[in-house]
Amino acid sequence: MEKQREEMRRRASRERQKRYFRKRLITTLGLLLVITGVGVTAAAVAANKKKEKQKDSKDGVVETVADPAVNETPQQKEQPEQKEENKEPEAASWEAVLAEADLLAAMYDYDGAMEKIKSFAGYESVGELTGAISDYEARKAECVPVDISTIPHVFYHSLVVDPDKAFANQDTNPQAVGNNQWMTTIDEFNKITQTLYDQGYVLVDLKDIAQETVDDSGVTHYAEGTILLPPGKKAYVMSLDDLSYYHSYDGYGFASKMVLDENGKPKCEYIQDDGTTVVGDYDAVPLLDKFIEEHPDASYHGAKGTIALTGYNGVLGYRTDISYQTVPEDINADKKKWLEEHPDFDLETERAKAKEVADAMKADGWKFASHTWGHMKVGEASMERIQADTTKWKENVEPIVGETDVIIFAHGQDLAGWPEGYAAGNEKFEYLKSNGFNYYCNVDSAAYNVQIRDNYVRMSRRNLDGYRLYYNSIGEEDTLSDLFNASDIIDPKRPPVPKLH
Repeated sequence: MEKQREEMRRRASRERQKRYFRKRLITTLGLLLVITGVGVTAAAVAANKKKEKQKDSKDGVVETVADPAVNETPQQKEQPEQKEENKEPEAASWEAVLAEADLLAAMYDYDGAMEKIKSFAGYESVGELTGAISDYEARKAECVPVDISTIPHVFYHSLVVDPDKAFANQDTNPQAVGNNQWMTTIDEFNKITQTLYDQGYVLVDLKDIAQETVDDSGVTHYAEGTILLPPGKKAYVMSLDDLSYYHSYDGYGFASKMVLDENGKPKCEYIQDDGTTVVGDYDAVPLLDKFIEEHPDASYHGAKGTIALTGYNGVLGYRTDISYQTVPEDINADKKKWLEEHPDFDLETERAKAKEVADAMKADGWKFASHTWGHMKVGEASMERIQADTTKWKENVEPIVGETDVIIFAHGQDLAGWPEGYAAGNEKFEYLKSNGFNYYCNVDSAAYNVQIRDNYVRMSRRNLDGYRLYYNSIGEEDTLSDLFNASDIIDPKRPPVPKLH
């Protein structure tokens, strides 16, 4: 009986959305027809007047037409502007408010959905609105807390668009071997995303796992967070590494950079075999954006992923590092070649473009993290190198993506083992903490590891890459079976993956 009631509630919610979208479609079409009609009429009148003026001029008679902009008094000129200034913005209809609230509720933000409806003046007298509030309250009451300690954190690198290019010549090309080991194809990513959704996994933000409080001294403290989901739903966190589109990816079937489309939405550029550039869903960011737009219940409160960036080749495909301008003597061959091919390069222009894209990504729910400027092995690095690297990241990357208190370590290294954590006297941790980093992530084959201490939050991550997919699919590993069956996911174009050395 309870299941039937739940299904009826969900059905009612879907019906409300359908009615709303039908009404909005009819209204929008009607407005477009009216606007088109007005525009056509105005154009015809203007053309008529122009013809009359031309005719009169030819006949030697010039008709004087009063120009309001010329003949009005200053007071008359101000009146229309004043009237426009005082014009009240058109109030949103209750249908529009309900649609926004339903979207929030679909993402499990029931409190936000109810607040949205209560912001509509007179909502108490609209049955659909009061009914929706009752529906949200009932759905919220059924939710249960997620066990924070068992949340998996998965990550990807840049996705392979063309496997034939990325994986060719495994016997002779080290870059192709690395692509096969560390990269996931678009086909694999899409299958994983759909499978996780089908199994009830819901994407949550990294910071959803912790609750932050600030004491009277301004010090932030961390405790376990609260994530409420319907029974049967499971939470997971996602991050993306190295979304910088390194020079080493050129010619291997990867996207070349992040860009904004005509609607200001994050997309990717991809350079085709004939040299032409196309824009589309060629990497994880636009692919996940599209999936969540179609399946809002795949995301908790609109969460997306956290993007861990280095800086030595720039960010998001833009060459934003200062070395491209200063051109030091030890600049590598890839950078030198790129500069030769781009004689019009301007660092500030490049940084401005990258910032515009990063801002749009953040507006869409994506977060940014440090991956260290130089993709550094933090466990092996000296304190002097860590300090120099952190300075470079803050000077070259932070101004573009904004401040972040998240650091995602490269090469799977960390500052301590599990479960001991970062003890007092850990010099590297204390330095990074003093530079504003509070969330720390490494790489681990364990299903999950979550550590929340008073002064930091730590989480291990699982790589959903070619190496894990291949060795799980042939039965040599069992590190992914709680998420999906690797044999159902692995791209048929992927060759056998060499062992790591």
